[in-house]
Amino acid sequence: MLRTAVVVLWKDLRIELRTRDAVSAALVFSILVLVIFNFALDVNRPEMRRLAAGFFWVAFAFAGTLSLNRSFALEKESGAGRALSLAPVDPAGIFLGKALANAIFLAVTQLVVLPLFVIFFDVSVTRLWALAVSFALGSIAFAATGTLFSAIAANTRMRELLLPVLFLPVSVPALIAAVETTSFALGNTESASFWFTLLVVYDVVFVTASLLVFEYVAEE
Repeated sequence: MLRTAVVVLWKDLRIELRTRDAVSAALVFSILVLVIFNFALDVNRPEMRRLAAGFFWVAFAFAGTLSLNRSFALEKESGAGRALSLAPVDPAGIFLGKALANAIFLAVTQLVVLPLFVIFFDVSVTRLWALAVSFALGSIAFAATGTLFSAIAANTRMRELLLPVLFLPVSVPALIAAVETTSFALGNTESASFWFTLLVVYDVVFVTASLLVFEYVAEE
């Protein structure tokens, strides 16, 4: 499984380095959303700074959906998806490689957008470790659930519409927890242990469930 995951991960990373489709689309969309929020709202008001973490994750959620939508699109268009499903490898390894690639793409998007977010909303990161953990756990949550639903939506004619409809409602608990942990990292709250625990539990549950059911998703 691990060997299959490494091969799929390396393949997706090489494709993204050549095309830059997933990261570029997510970056442009997230930056555009942050710019709109910056001009539409009075970010100098204290209450707006307390809500800044929510604005960041709203931008990231929709931008990440664009990135995840391309996860199985290339294989579907070229016919490689059928070859992957017929290959004598563990389907869980295919999922794991895809999820790791998506997590890396989402993490890159977060790191690039973060400086602009700090400038636009005039916030400061008081707990850097908490922000790093929040971003890491949030990326894993999005990558695990998004990769699974991207595989489901890839076999439909309206995958661009079906993916956010399926994916975003399921990711609401992770989104709320990510907003709260990011707000804690920005110094807006005194404690976020419950939300960090929720993110960890969400990641464990959905990564495990996705590894178990991906074989049946790939067969369909």
